[in-house]
Formats: sequence, structure tokens, C-alpha cells
Amino acid sequence: MKFNHAEKGQSLVELALSLLIILTLLAGAVDLGSAFFSYVAIRDAAQEGALYGSIFPTGAIESRVRSASSTPVDLSDISKVTVSVTTSTTPCAGGSITVSVTYNYPLTMPLIGAIIGSPTIRLTASVTDTILSPSCP
Repeated sequence: MKFNHAEKGQSLVELALSLLIILTLLAGAVDLGSAFFSYVAIRDAAQEGALYGSIFPTGAIESRVRSASSTPVDLSDISKVTVSVTTSTTPCAGGSITVSVTYNYPLTMPLIGAIIGSPTIRLTASVTDTILSPSCP
């Protein structure tokens, strides 16, 4: 089998171009997977706050949410994570409590930020639970 001298570097160029595309897709998948992992952390924190609030509706729900996790999202950082707690009516049995946690996930892949027009993805988790105690007067 004879090789044409003009085609000697063709395989190397094809590999370089293919590898660039594959590595870009892989890095994007890793970045979005990490964003999903962060979403799961804030959702679990909101769930923890709603559960705590269903038993102690006038307790320190926000501090319970902020102490739920420190990785991958540092929930104690008030400049990056927003926590809001709302109750439907008076905080007594039968009412509802909603805990929302918002976090702007910073993208590490600049190409994705250029495509969506923002260097961050807003992650929001909201959990509503029924208040179990104390009894309504």
C-alpha cells in the first residue's frame, strides 16, 4: 500500500479536529453534570428546611437550610445563595410552608456561557410542605 506524500498529515489533522470537538462536548457535559449536582444539593436543603418548618413553623428555618450543606454549594454564603420562607396563613397545623433556595451556578466552560448569554445558570429549588404543629387556636 502506497501513501501519497500530500496526504501524510491528513490523519493527524482529522484527529486534531475530532478531538477538539469531542473534548468540548465532554467538558460541557461535565459542567452541566456539576450544575445538576449543585441543584440536587439546594433541593435537598430546601427539603430539609420545609421538613423542619412543618414541625417548627416559627423556628430558625433559614439557618437550618444554610447549615444543610457546604459542598458543592456553600449554602452559608449569603451573597451567593438566597433562601426565602413563606407560610400560607397563620403558622399552625393544616397550613403550608414553602422554602425556596436560589443559587447562580458559575459556568466553567466559556463556550456555554456565550451560547446562553450568561456566565451563570440560575438554579432554583422550591419545596412546599404541610405544617404539622402547633394546633390552630
